[in-house]
Amino acid sequence: MCCRFLLGKHKAAVEVYNDAAQHNEKDWEIFHNLGVCYMQLKYFNKAKDQLNNALQLNRHDLTYMTLGRIHLMEGDRDAAIEIYKKAVEFSPENTELLTILGLLYLELEVYQKAFEYLGNALTFDPCNYKAILAAGSMMQTHGDFDMALSKYRIVACTVPESPLLWNNIGMCFFGKKKYVAAISCLKRANYLAPFDWKTLYNLGLVHLTMHQYASAFHFISAAVHLQPKLAELYMLLAVALTNLEDLENARLAYQKASSLDTGNPLISLNYAILLYNQGDKEAAVAQYYEMQRKVHALKESSLDFDSEMVDIAQRLGTSLQLGEVAIWAKPGRDSKPKARGAAAPSTQPLGSNQALGQAMSSAAGYAKTMSQGKQREKERM
Repeated sequence: MCCRFLLGKHKAAVEVYNDAAQHNEKDWEIFHNLGVCYMQLKYFNKAKDQLNNALQLNRHDLTYMTLGRIHLMEGDRDAAIEIYKKAVEFSPENTELLTILGLLYLELEVYQKAFEYLGNALTFDPCNYKAILAAGSMMQTHGDFDMALSKYRIVACTVPESPLLWNNIGMCFFGKKKYVAAISCLKRANYLAPFDWKTLYNLGLVHLTMHQYASAFHFISAAVHLQPKLAELYMLLAVALTNLEDLENARLAYQKASSLDTGNPLISLNYAILLYNQGDKEAAVAQYYEMQRKVHALKESSLDFDSEMVDIAQRLGTSLQLGEVAIWAKPGRDSKPKARGAAAPSTQPLGSNQALGQAMSSAAGYAKTMSQGKQREKERM
């Protein structure tokens, strides 16, 4: 039966394991392997039942990890965290369990618990590159790029060919405004993992920042093909198309972004700017009010709006003769009051790169899926 299990013949192995379980009901390994087989066959409920049976007979780290993995495959992150916490109580020095818990809390943006578990993992294994990489990404998310780079140097000695590592290093340089170094590192990450859409996203973002719009279009288009359901990609694609003077396709890209994400005010803001610059004031006003609606919907969240985004929105409202409406839940932490001048004349277009104000500044912080982001609307690439 072990041969069939190792050969990946899980359906045949299930029959043999079930027969063995009837003759020996006290062997935890039989139930554990049954659970693994059912997991591979996508019978998750049966897999969980068998793994729980194995835990009742004998508690093992491997069984806990497999059970937690099933919950993650089902999308039940809270249940997975509870399983891993029980596993850590049973085996408090298991660095792999501690690292997994730290990563899960990092994805949930519960940074205190993430730091606690990752710190414990590094206490027991100072060379645990996964924990070091995660700790570096957490520092990077909070803007401490130099400290994050010092962590990444350690990781580079262990896994120098990690695409995630080079992606994060590249975005650290992006945060430090060293764009050429950022592109160099991101292209290495892209070479190591050519189908990683986050790296392509970041390459597009850096090229947009450097006003290299054709290159930005190239990388963002590739990312769209790999991740066609991510609204922010279409928004950045529209920014690139706007600067390439392909206004018709830019409008189509904004419309696609709006249909995919009905809660992101930045999409409506950028779309309104495009419409205003084209002289379509009526449609621009409609998008501005749509942006207001989205901002009001986010007021109860802990989202900090980017100061540049707030400033541009107020300027656009003035240009559209709508006045400066106090719709923002709260400004960004680093925002400062800015003097407001007279309304911009209609012949002077507003900037078309406002998407960069809220765009992903660090792939390390962009671990959430769009559905998870909507559930916790606050973030992340």
